[in-house]
Amino acid sequence: MGVGGISIWQLLIILAIILLLFGTKKLRSIGTDLGSAVKGFRNSLRDEERRDAEEAATMEHKQAHKTENTSRSSQQGDTDFKIKSSNNENK
Repeated sequence: MGVGGISIWQLLIILAIILLLFGTKKLRSIGTDLGSAVKGFRNSLRDEERRDAEEAATMEHKQAHKTENTSRSSQQGDTDFKIKSSNNENK
């Protein structure tokens, strides 16, 4: 028994009929077209994953840069406060 109750001989007869109807050139071009379509699909998935990874890295970089600037601003504010406090004490 083969696939779904179809024997190997029945599959060979179906294959022979398909070859007679379409010919080898037509079947070869269909196979080539199908293979290139699958290859293009895989490449587009890889490109999309790569693009998503680059966007995530860019967002992380921007977030880190924003956090760094915020901490610098707060440190600067603390320094300004200390300077103002010491100036008021000296008066």
